Amino acid sequence: MALMNEPKLLLLDEPTAGINPTLINSLIERLQRVNAEIGITLFVIEHNMRVIMSLAEHIYCLAHGELLADGPPEKIRSDPRVIDAYLGAG
Repeated sequence: MALMNEPKLLLLDEPTAGINPTLINSLIERLQRVNAEIGITLFVIEHNMRVIMSLAEHIYCLAHGELLADGPPEKIRSDPRVIDAYLGAG
């Protein structure tokens, strides 16, 4: 429904919340296709780091209302503050 008016920007707040884990990959693929084929910019708020790392070209990572880090997924994935706050020590 959100795509019916052909938006230039799609705001998504926790799009994978409450979704069966087996369907998350399908949702990621559809959002990537919407971005690549239709050219819709995605603005995604998401706590599932696997999802956001798959979707984003640039990430702003916040914790407790403060900016921890920003940059491409590769930079965010290796930032010690982000690892501590979201990704865990593994």
